[in-house]
Amino acid sequence: MGVVSKSNTAVNLSEQLLKRVEDLKTRFPEGKQKSALLTVLHEVQDENNDWLSIEAMDKVAEMLNILPIEVYEVASFYSMYNQKPVGKYMFEFCRTSCCVTRGAEDLMEYTCNKLGVKEGEVTPDGLFQVKGVECLGACGYAPMLQLGDFYHEFLTPEKMDTLIEDCKAGKVEKISRV
Repeated sequence: MGVVSKSNTAVNLSEQLLKRVEDLKTRFPEGKQKSALLTVLHEVQDENNDWLSIEAMDKVAEMLNILPIEVYEVASFYSMYNQKPVGKYMFEFCRTSCCVTRGAEDLMEYTCNKLGVKEGEVTPDGLFQVKGVECLGACGYAPMLQLGDFYHEFLTPEKMDTLIEDCKAGKVEKISRV
């Protein structure tokens, strides 16, 4: 998955986030600010419609006094960081062995067909996206997906239909970060 091209979008971070980053940096020895990178990326992504533009990643590098490539490497490695705009509701299906054995790939295909998208695409209304990710650590509850900060387990096509309808109706909470 590479880093996407510049979006020509200015990055405006809130004063609260800038203060939070400064606080995080003080938790590490001088010269070791990079240790705050994962947390800072999460918080910048949360404040920027759940994705990290090149400009946002460059701003993170500047705030942590590291090279932009160091940020790009981390953001492109982990599936929890989005390098392009995403749907409001991103269904992240676990696609490792336990979930696959219990039908996760079929359920992903079902969901994509129901939404009229391919994996990774955003629906035209901007509401939904389907993404396959590596192990989410809920093997005993397969097949499962993560939506924001919440797991949805023991999934079936019927449960997916209900989840999609609940999202459309605004009944689904997806972020619980403070």
